[in-house]
Amino acid sequence: MALKATIFKADLQIADMDRNYYAGHSLTIARHPSETDERMMIRVLAFALNAHEALAFGKGLSADDEPDLWQKDLTGAIDLWIDVGQPDEKRILKACGRSSQVLVYSYSSTSNIWWDQAGSKLERARNLCVLNVPAASSLALANLAQRTMQLQCTIQDGQIWMSSGEDTVQLELKTLKPLAAV
Repeated sequence: MALKATIFKADLQIADMDRNYYAGHSLTIARHPSETDERMMIRVLAFALNAHEALAFGKGLSADDEPDLWQKDLTGAIDLWIDVGQPDEKRILKACGRSSQVLVYSYSSTSNIWWDQAGSKLERARNLCVLNVPAASSLALANLAQRTMQLQCTIQDGQIWMSSGEDTVQLELKTLKPLAAV
């Protein structure tokens, strides 16, 4: 018998002073049986950093042809494709062809090794941005995971604070590949 996804609920309050975005989102997150709390919380972080009324969770690990998060326009065209982890270069390049912008949020202690191998193959992708969440920060985020969460995310001058109750995690992402200048 196949294992089913575990459902998590999050009430996420976002104060993004860098984008002048202030909103609350009620999220229902399906965590695949093979997904860790760390990866799930990086998906929540990616949602907070790119929050928009049209941003939605994809099928993620359950589907090879869908991202972890995406934003489509009214015609169904993909404006933003977000993957979490260390996706294959071919997958990323295919996403770059299908979407206006692609973001990858890498994490874990092996991110630098992955980027050393994949980076040269991905440099030509002008609509790709790769960000790294430091391993200590991603592990601290994982500690915030609960089946029902009340999360607050504050973003100012590139600094990120994610908190749940008395616990706060401060993050500063490292840009491995910025978007190409237009």
